[in-house]
Amino acid sequence: MRQLSTTLSLRGVAFSALFAALVVVFGYVSIPLGFTPVPITLQTLAVLLAGGLLGPRYGFFSIIIVVVLTAVGFPLLQGKGGLAVMLGPTGGYVIMWPFAAFIIGLLVRKVKGNAWLQRLSVFLIMCLGSFLLYVTGVLWLAHVTGLTLPQATVAGMYPYIPGDLIKGAAATAIVLSLRQMFPPERLTGHGYETVRRRTHTMEE
Repeated sequence: MRQLSTTLSLRGVAFSALFAALVVVFGYVSIPLGFTPVPITLQTLAVLLAGGLLGPRYGFFSIIIVVVLTAVGFPLLQGKGGLAVMLGPTGGYVIMWPFAAFIIGLLVRKVKGNAWLQRLSVFLIMCLGSFLLYVTGVLWLAHVTGLTLPQATVAGMYPYIPGDLIKGAAATAIVLSLRQMFPPERLTGHGYETVRRRTHTMEE
């Protein structure tokens, strides 16, 4: 039982599954754009939240569940699945999702300072996570469609920046408010007893 706690806890797996389901549900909030095969969706918001609330390990785990199940054929992305989806125009964004969640979780837990500094730091981290999606997303879009890199940037990045800034701000507000009551240790079960004992000792 102790060995299990050093790998994946049942609580962590449960919340990872919850955030994986959130990615799937948010995928149905989709706005297609006529000039590009990349739609506007809320899925990236779920990726930001997974990293910010679950931490690096479980943030990555929650999103990789969706990626792997989609790749093997489960219709989890707007009702579609299979290698055709992963190798399609949006595959570059999807493959970076778990890594973006991991990096967000890694950086958010290091944020310190006053409330204003924390808000700014977390917002910049969320923007970094969104930018990472563009790195592989735009390159893969150019490869699949035959567009030049500038053309792929116009089709796969510029139109989405305003929305990603809004999603980054929303994720920042949600993460900072929820982490006060539900830190990653509590959601995942790792280190929660230690944190609770320390808090109890401080109160005494």
